[in-house]
Amino acid sequence: MQPLPHGYTNRTTGDGRVVVKHYCGPEAEARLAREERLLTGLRERLPVPPVLAADRAALTLGHLPGVPAQDLLDAGHGPRVLAACGLVLGRLQQLDPAVSGEPVTAPGAVLVHGDFGPNNLLLDPDTFAVTAVLDWEFAHAGDPVEDLAWCEWIVRMHHPDRGGDLDHLFRAYGRPVPPWPVRRRAMLAKCAWLEDFCRRRDPDGPGVRQWRDRSRATAAWADAG
Repeated sequence: MQPLPHGYTNRTTGDGRVVVKHYCGPEAEARLAREERLLTGLRERLPVPPVLAADRAALTLGHLPGVPAQDLLDAGHGPRVLAACGLVLGRLQQLDPAVSGEPVTAPGAVLVHGDFGPNNLLLDPDTFAVTAVLDWEFAHAGDPVEDLAWCEWIVRMHHPDRGGDLDHLFRAYGRPVPPWPVRRRAMLAKCAWLEDFCRRRDPDGPGVRQWRDRSRATAAWADAG
């Protein structure tokens, strides 16, 4: 088993047949249980990895084909990658949010992935169809803007040269796009949540400062329309 790239919160290894995800940090067991529940509940509704085995520390998942969408984004395929993101997000938000395992009380609540973006999608490099939506450990019932805004944030923060392609995300999404102040507010709320997550993991670790700096950078972004 070899370490897999693009993992940040947890330790993930694979051998081309299976992927083993070892959960680290705050509420690790709860996040594992949530992801197992989501992957099991969504198996016939979205392209997600099958759960092959589970214990208190790790999930063993079936390997799915595809190329990380962020790699295709960096390779210059911004319009097609972001259109794929918008299409699958529209599908995701049509599902019953109760699959998250949480009570759904807010009007208009949808299933929120919790870390949605090209960082957690695999795509067919020929057709750009989504072959897998990964990493459901932060899923919950919530506001539709959360995942849309976070996908936009991932592009603006980590792939700034592809910011001009975001219209492809919004068009493919197929739902009304909230105005920029609403999207940025959702981005800042997520940055603050991740700063707190890092603080609970390691109060003096670099993640706390990193997310504080990212919040400042996000707050300074000009009106994106």
